[in-house]
Amino acid sequence: MSESAAAPDPSAVVAHCLPLGRSFPDVLAVGAFLKATITVIRGDQAWISRDLGNLDSPAAITAFEQTVEAMLALTGAEPVCIAHDLHPDFHSTRFATRFAAERGIPALAIQHHLAHMGAVLGEHQRQEATACLGLALDGFGLGPENAAWGGELLAVTPSSGAWLRHGGLAPLAQPGGDVAARQPWRMALAALHRLGRADEAVARFADVSGSGGPKGVALLLRMMEQGFNSPSTSSCGRLFDAACGLLGVLPIATFEGEAPMALEKLAASHPDVCLFADPVWQVLADGSLSCDPLLDRLMALGCDAAGAPLACSTLPVGQQAAGAALFHRGLAAALVDWVMAQAPAPGTLVPLGGGCFFNTVLRSAVVAGLQARGLTPLLPVALSPGDPAISFGQAWCAAAHWVAQRGKG
Repeated sequence: MSESAAAPDPSAVVAHCLPLGRSFPDVLAVGAFLKATITVIRGDQAWISRDLGNLDSPAAITAFEQTVEAMLALTGAEPVCIAHDLHPDFHSTRFATRFAAERGIPALAIQHHLAHMGAVLGEHQRQEATACLGLALDGFGLGPENAAWGGELLAVTPSSGAWLRHGGLAPLAQPGGDVAARQPWRMALAALHRLGRADEAVARFADVSGSGGPKGVALLLRMMEQGFNSPSTSSCGRLFDAACGLLGVLPIATFEGEAPMALEKLAASHPDVCLFADPVWQVLADGSLSCDPLLDRLMALGCDAAGAPLACSTLPVGQQAAGAALFHRGLAAALVDWVMAQAPAPGTLVPLGGGCFFNTVLRSAVVAGLQARGLTPLLPVALSPGDPAISFGQAWCAAAHWVAQRGKG
């Protein structure tokens, strides 16, 4: 190699090198959109790049494509396939399609939440497992038929590469679309609408800065009634936002996830909470998980002694903390019950992935609940539970699929 084409410095490109416990064919995976990374599997090792940030600028896209070249040069890999997200509009997907055509190899679309499960299973070298039940909880990932997923119970069989969605969190509307991810009061409004309490909306949210007052609140309600610009989502992140809005915790946030982080801090400050005589959730006949009773309990906290709704901005911190603790513990208990509704065998592996598992209050409660029921939760160790691990999950799922379908390893 000439001096002008010096080998890339691994420390400048690679964040993690993970052992896989067996040899796989060479695979390249290109992640999603947020917190993008690149993964190359070669032999019994997975090389995972540093976090390249979001692929939303020419500079980020240039860095992304240069990192692909550097990773392939560094590892010497000759990929038999390239894995990418299901979303057709991500730059990483378009790149994968072009790369596959140029190389004459398959481009494999790996659903976002399956990739989260693959990242956890791959890190724990569980490729021989015959059946797992995983929880993938985050803000957004595209599902089949353009569905917005984000709170998923998945059955995964690594040894065959098969997977099945048992269900998602009961969908909530997102009034105004993506802006609802940064305005939790909108998700709270959607919860009120779904529970037949829309008549409380003006009292609770008209004073929120940027809501547009009573007319603005009424407009969003009409949008949901007419199904206009109010796409539904099973996102656990948006369920957290609904709880934040109902409790007046950052009803307007500066970035996605800011309000749920504040809610977690409040919950941690209020560890002693009287839970509930009756479950505040319901596993529905279609396999989905409804937390409407839990949201209804939070709505009750936002009422005066006579039951009249209060402006969300007037809730005292102590009441917000009690509601935050109730929400976290109620949701954790619901998630464990949801898993158990599938009658898993004792010791069943339950990988836990997605950005919602950064939340230590939720994570600890879910892990303890699963262990108490005789199951084996798996958490990320070296990798993030969030989107920086997506490329590794894609690569691992693609490699497992390749081996299962072709018998090559």
